[in-house]
Formats: sequence, C-alpha cells, structure tokens
Amino acid sequence: MKVIAINGQKRETTGKKASKLMRKEGLVPCNIYGEEKDEKGLPKALSFAVPFTELRKAVYTPHVYVLALNIDGEEHKAIIKELQFHPVNDSLLHADFYEVNEDKDITVGIPVKLNGLAQGVRDGGKLNLSIRKIDVTAPYKNIPELLEIDVTNLGLGKAIKVGELKFEGLTLATPAQVVVCSVKETRASKSAAAAAAAE
Repeated sequence: MKVIAINGQKRETTGKKASKLMRKEGLVPCNIYGEEKDEKGLPKALSFAVPFTELRKAVYTPHVYVLALNIDGEEHKAIIKELQFHPVNDSLLHADFYEVNEDKDITVGIPVKLNGLAQGVRDGGKLNLSIRKIDVTAPYKNIPELLEIDVTNLGLGKAIKVGELKFEGLTLATPAQVVVCSVKETRASKSAAAAAAAE
C-alpha cells in the first residue's frame, strides 16, 4: 500500500460548536483510534484537525492508502476508518482513523482490476463487474494497491465468486459466495448461439 504524509494539529476543544468553527477555517475535525483503551475498555481517541486541502488527496480517490500522520510532531501510521459527509453538499464533515503497525492485521477494501478479454465477451456477451472492492485481512505492508483477476477463461453466463480467488499472504474477508464479475448474455450472443444451433 502506498503511504501519504499528512500534517495535523491536536484539538483541545471538541463538540459541535468547535467543529463548526474549524470547518469555517478549512479544517476537518478528526479522531484516531489506537491500542490504548479508556476506563470502559473502549479504544481511546486522539482528537485532531487536518486541513481539508491535505486530506482530500486521500479521500477523493479510488485507491487505498496508509497515512503517515504527523500530529504536532507525533508520528502515527493509520488507515481511514470512517468518513462523514454533509447530506446536501457532500462536503467532508469528519474523519476517523485507525492506527496500524507492521505486526497487526487490518481489514480493508482493495479495488478489483479485471485483466484479459473474457471468452464470453468474445462470444458476444457483456462483462459485468459486480463489486469494486474486496475486503482483505493482512498486515498493512502485505496489502497490494489492487487485486488483479484474470478473466480470460470466463465463459458466457459464467461468474467468478470471491471463494474461487486466492492471493498470497492475504485472507479474503468478503463472503465467499459474493459474485465479483460475470459475463451476461446479450441479444447478439443469443442470436449467435441460435444461428450455431440451426447450423
């Protein structure tokens, strides 16, 4: 996974009013959750703020990144856990991060890339990508930027499910029965099949 460096600053005040003021200044209120737990046993959050201009490069992209967060001189490696957007104008309101290290497994959705020309497409069918990302579990250093899937032998009316896939060093967390891609029949493929049968 690629690493992006982002600078932030700790925020002393939290709550709706403080968050609103920050957004007016072009800052996004954020929390990072790590190994540390509070008295109730829940992950302890460090509250900080990041300029929207810095955060947008990690948010508005199909890629998944590890973020090297520098928060007032403290270094944290993290992945995005959750993003909150405004329901009307789609502006970024809040971001939560999950701290990672080289030994701890993380689960994250990785984009799928289909390689090759499917046999079913050559026979007149249409290739359909059903899911754009597959959830994988591994230490972050083992996680690739893309999951490449060869569809060359995928025939007409056939599908590839998550359970049929294997990637070295990764455990697939998306359910095995989920369809990744398939080749659907089209009018052209049905006409070709009917013509072949008639011959």
